[in-house]
Amino acid sequence: MSTLLGTLLNDRYRLEARIGTGGMSTVYRALDTTLERPVAIKLMNREIASDSDQLERFRREARAVAQLSHPHIVGVIDAGEDAGRPYIVFEYVEGETLKERIRRLGQLPIGEAVAYAIEIARALGAAHARHIVHRDVKPQNVLIDEEGSAKVTDFGIARTLDEDGLTQDGRVLGTTDYVSPEQALGHPVGGQSDLYSLGIVLWEMLTGSVPFRGENQVAVAMKHVREEIPDVRELRPEVSASLASVIDRATAKDLLERYRSDEELIADLEDVLALETARAGSATGEATTVIRTLPRSAQRRLPLSVRRPAWLAVLALLVVAALVAAIVFALENGERGTGRSAGRARDGPVQLQQISLAQTAASDYDPTSSGGDGEEHSEETTFAVDNNPSTFWSTERYENAVLPKDGVGLAVDVSPGAVLRKMRVRTNTPGFSADVYVTDAADVPESLDDPAWRRVATSSDVQRRQDIDLDTAGQRSRHVLLWITRLPSGGKVEISEIALFR
Repeated sequence: MSTLLGTLLNDRYRLEARIGTGGMSTVYRALDTTLERPVAIKLMNREIASDSDQLERFRREARAVAQLSHPHIVGVIDAGEDAGRPYIVFEYVEGETLKERIRRLGQLPIGEAVAYAIEIARALGAAHARHIVHRDVKPQNVLIDEEGSAKVTDFGIARTLDEDGLTQDGRVLGTTDYVSPEQALGHPVGGQSDLYSLGIVLWEMLTGSVPFRGENQVAVAMKHVREEIPDVRELRPEVSASLASVIDRATAKDLLERYRSDEELIADLEDVLALETARAGSATGEATTVIRTLPRSAQRRLPLSVRRPAWLAVLALLVVAALVAAIVFALENGERGTGRSAGRARDGPVQLQQISLAQTAASDYDPTSSGGDGEEHSEETTFAVDNNPSTFWSTERYENAVLPKDGVGLAVDVSPGAVLRKMRVRTNTPGFSADVYVTDAADVPESLDDPAWRRVATSSDVQRRQDIDLDTAGQRSRHVLLWITRLPSGGKVEISEIALFR
C-alpha cells in the first residue's frame, strides 16, 4: 500500500499518508490540489475491486453519506474512480477517534461521555430520518475533532431501510463488541439497532472497557443475545440512577423495551446531562458546548453559574428588581386613582402554575374493591413527588404484564384544593395506560366506584414525559388519582415524578 503514496488520483487528489485500513478499503490523508486543502480519501483495495457485491457496498456508502448534511457526521465531498478503483473523498478531521480517546484517558468524565452520546445520537437521528441505518456504531467510527466535537464516520455497511439486503441470510455485519442482539442473529435491523450499539459505546466511555469478552467474535455476539449488560454502576459507582436507566433501556434485548426513536433517547440524555452537571456544579470539555444546545426544559435543571455567566445573572436580578418596583408603583397609583383597573394586564394566554406538593402528598391506591390487596409499595410513594427524577415509586411486577385487578395507582393530595388543568408524568417504563380521577372530598374515597371520584382524563400510551390535560370543568379538586389500567411489556410501572398545574 505504501507504493501508492504520492499517487495523484484523477489529476487532483495526491495521497500523502495512510491513516486507516480495513478489509475493503484504505483511508489516506490527501491533498486536494485544486482547492489546496487536506481531505480524507477512502480508496477501495485493488484485490476486491472486481467483486461486484463489495463494489456495490462501496458505492452505496458514497450515495448514503452524500445525502447527509449534519455537524456531527463526516461529510462527503466527492467520489470517483481511478484506474478501475473507486474512491470517496471526505472532509478531513484533525484529531483522534473516540476509541483512541478512551484508551488514552480510560473512563471519560461523566458529563463529557453523555455529551458525546448526545452528539452521536443526533447524528444517527439525521441518518435515520433519511431511512439510513449505520449498522456499525462503535468508538472507532467516531472522530473527535480539534475543538472536541464528535463526528460519526464510516457508513461502509450502512444501507437504507427501503433497500433489499445485499448480505447473505444470517451474516453478521458490524463489530461484535457493539452488535445488537437482532443483528447478531442475522435478523432485519433498523434504527433501534444503532441505538443499542450507542448504548454500549456510552457504557464503554463511562467504564473504559466493553461489557462482554469472549474467546472469539461469535462468543461475544452470543453474549449480546443472551446476557444482560452489567450494571454500569458496578464499575462507576458515581453514575446516577437516571443515567444507568438510560443505558439499560438503550441496551434492552427486547425491541419493545428499547428506545423506539432517536428523539426519545436524545431527550433523556439531555435531561441526564443537565442532572449530572447540576450534581457536579460545573461542566467541562464538550459538555460545556452541548449544554448550550439543550432545550429549556433541561436548561432549567442547570445551576445558574452554568446556564449563563455571572454578570448576566446579576443583570437579570437587577431587571427583575426594576420590574417589581414598577409593578408596585403602578398598583399603588391605580388604587389612588379612579378605581378602574388601570394596572390590569391585557388578556392573553392562560399561564399554568405548578402546584407545590408536600413530601407526604402521594399515597398508593390499591383498593380491595378493585381486586387489590390494599398496599402497593407504600414506602416508595414519596419518591413520586420529591422533584428527583432518579428516584421513583413502582408497582409490583406482574406476570405476563397482565394486571390481575382493575387497576392500581397513586393518589396525590392537593388540599386545600385547586382547579387543576394539567398533570405531568415522568416514567422510566413508558407504554402503559392510565386514567386520571379527581375528587373534592376531604379524604380519598376508599373505592373507585365512589361517585365522589370524577374521571377527567385518559391516556392510552403514556410516554417517558407525558403531559395530560385535565377536563375538570372549572371545579376544584382536593385529591388526584393516577389510575394505571394497563402495564407496559416489562410487567410493572415506575413513576419518577408527578407534577400538577392549575
